[in-house]
Amino acid sequence: MTRTFKEIEIEGRKAYVLFDTGSTRSYIREEFASRVKRKIKPFNVGLGGCIHRIKEVSLVLCSIEGLEFDIEAHPVDELGSDEKGRRIDAIIGALAMEKWVLIPDPKTGKIDLTALRKREFTEY
Repeated sequence: MTRTFKEIEIEGRKAYVLFDTGSTRSYIREEFASRVKRKIKPFNVGLGGCIHRIKEVSLVLCSIEGLEFDIEAHPVDELGSDEKGRRIDAIIGALAMEKWVLIPDPKTGKIDLTALRKREFTEY
């Protein structure tokens, strides 16, 4: 089993991202956050070995293999590094993956982008 990391674009910049099915929400380093933000009721979360006080959410435009999608991500100063010491720029959580039907395969480290390619989604 492997964790699913991918290099994608966030707000037009290359970013090293963890697709984390164990995280409900998405998080992003502050420098990748868009100017489109809104205040929220604050909460604390442990990320990258630190406790962060989350006070806002940012709407960000992402692109993976040239396919665009948007997510709501909570800006933080730092997210830590992977096992090889590479800095993590964002964590895309389960809600965003469900919204865009991004399906990580932990055996291969790849992400099924079939629904995103077709731009066909089923809403119930």
